[in-house]
Amino acid sequence: MAEHRSMQRAALLDAARSLLSEGGTEALTFPALAERTGLARSSVYEYFRSRAAVVEELCEVDFPVWAADVSAAMERAETAEAKVEAYVRQQLELVGDRRHRAVVAISASELDAGAREKIRAAHGGLVAMIVEALGELGHQQPRLAAMLVQGVVDAAVRRIELGAAEEPATIADAAVSMALRGVRG
Repeated sequence: MAEHRSMQRAALLDAARSLLSEGGTEALTFPALAERTGLARSSVYEYFRSRAAVVEELCEVDFPVWAADVSAAMERAETAEAKVEAYVRQQLELVGDRRHRAVVAISASELDAGAREKIRAAHGGLVAMIVEALGELGHQQPRLAAMLVQGVVDAAVRRIELGAAEEPATIADAAVSMALRGVRG
């Protein structure tokens, strides 16, 4: 019985990833989850109390995988500058990944304060990955610089997701340039 529940929960999370990928948070509804998984709508409520709970669990499951991908890319880099570039590029490469949609959905979702705090803490862990590299590059306030670099990444993510006129590779190049050289390019 426990294995069956675990499989159903995994199926619901996978369906949620698909719905978020296809239509954003508006597409993530309990009727849509029920339809995708073949469950009755009332059965979906046995697994999740709200749409926010679905998003929160997706983030708990997917964010560590996403962060590990970013960390691995940075570990392969040999210089501080290459680590910052890897940090930016790896996040932008993950934009098309269904796991990423769940993380992005947070900002548009109706999560409670506790869930938002958990997610902020996880996001803070991601930002912390580049603090040391930015310190090595000579930033006097590497934590602040890391937050600003993440702002550049977040803006680039939104640009890619909006289907901007520029190719994703062009946006990634511009984001890396901004992170490493500021407005001088």
